[in-house]
Amino acid sequence: MKKLALLSLLMASGLAQAAESIPDVIKNFGQQQDIKIVKKIAAPGGAPAWLGQYQDMGVMLFLTPDGKHVISGYLYDDKGKNLSEGYFQKELYAPMGREMWKTLNAAHPLKEGADNAPRKVFVFADPFCPYCKAFWAEAQPWVKAGKVQLNTLLVAFLNPNSGRNASAILNAKDPVAAWKEYELSGGKKLPKPEGAATRETVEILQKHQALMDSLGANATPAIYYLNDENELQQVVGMPNAAQLEAMFGPKP
Repeated sequence: MKKLALLSLLMASGLAQAAESIPDVIKNFGQQQDIKIVKKIAAPGGAPAWLGQYQDMGVMLFLTPDGKHVISGYLYDDKGKNLSEGYFQKELYAPMGREMWKTLNAAHPLKEGADNAPRKVFVFADPFCPYCKAFWAEAQPWVKAGKVQLNTLLVAFLNPNSGRNASAILNAKDPVAAWKEYELSGGKKLPKPEGAATRETVEILQKHQALMDSLGANATPAIYYLNDENELQQVVGMPNAAQLEAMFGPKP
């Protein structure tokens, strides 16, 4: 009896998996358009739908009743609300953001503030970026109050001397203190370079630039933090007061 029950269970499971398999028309369309089919979703309205990923963007594929045609697009409700974005955020963007957050934490930042600070913020900054200096100054009350840990990832692309200055800061005996002095002096106080930039320093700057590019930012400051829903947020450029409070919390 037990063997028969187990066999019936396995057969039922196999039939269920077959029913959930991706139809050839969906599979072929995904291959032709370079769309990765992520999963079938229970979309409202009854039309069979699959969630796909094209590069870093979400896409929805709907199967027509005859099972021979595919419709690619967004799903809206009767009030005109885009329902697709909710699926994209939950199934694609949020998991991708959490993976990028792990990568940021594994980078080589200049840490200011306690490791146990309630909030952690990462910022890509060029030594010659005036808005990076402004952002650093705005962040200090939260950092000094123990509310935020500010992690600066130096990059070098704005000025021919960006690499020299960034390397001098990273090669200093205390890079965090050197960065603070540099920012407080308005970019005038720089540690004396101890010879040419080391290979390790050059590699750090290259990795930071590649990471910034992979996150889709093309200007500094490029700021990243997790919101209350544990979703990765991006702000490129100098944040306004509302954005500062969203990433740092109420001003101490």
